[in-house]
Amino acid sequence: MAQKDLFAAVDTELPDVGENTTIAALREEAAHCTRCDLYKYATQMVFGEGPEDAKIVMVGEVPGDQEDLQGRPFVGPAGKLLDRAMEEAGIERRQVYVTNAVKHFKFERRGKKRIHKTPERTEIEACKWWLERELKVIQPELVVALGGTAGRAVYGRAVRVLAERGTITEDPRGFRLLLTVHPSMILRIPDEEGKRKAYVELVRDLKKAA
Repeated sequence: MAQKDLFAAVDTELPDVGENTTIAALREEAAHCTRCDLYKYATQMVFGEGPEDAKIVMVGEVPGDQEDLQGRPFVGPAGKLLDRAMEEAGIERRQVYVTNAVKHFKFERRGKKRIHKTPERTEIEACKWWLERELKVIQPELVVALGGTAGRAVYGRAVRVLAERGTITEDPRGFRLLLTVHPSMILRIPDEEGKRKAYVELVRDLKKAA
């Protein structure tokens, strides 16, 4: 599917925002979102957070268990790993706006645990309504897509993360794009040497953002 066709899959045109629209106003509006069925099962909408004048926006996949409970993005294990990688890369978390491509937790139950599930394309497309509005308010210089789901939302197409990672490209919306892996992927690597290598590569990508 071409990029412009993907953007039009849910809405005939991208959402507009008024000159005085704020992230706080969007967050309040999004709290009542029913654009896909994920709201029926999640605890709450997990909107992005960070400064409205951030030069860098980092886009993840979907809130995890801790994010769903706390109502904040990247506060669980993957978020802590991302914080450490950003610090090593010379990026201050407090100066970055962090959000997710899909803003309701998608999961399946295994006993008492809620296990993350990858969002469907229709769910990604439905939630682009909010992501595009966040980007229009913030007007960043660089958007970092963390993983394939974020890549699809930001680039408007399926991405090959390992093949395309680390390359900065220009986007017609007025900012640059950088693709890298999602920190949760690193956490899933079974051996410590593999984890270490993947973490070093993530820091390398983020240094380009810095």
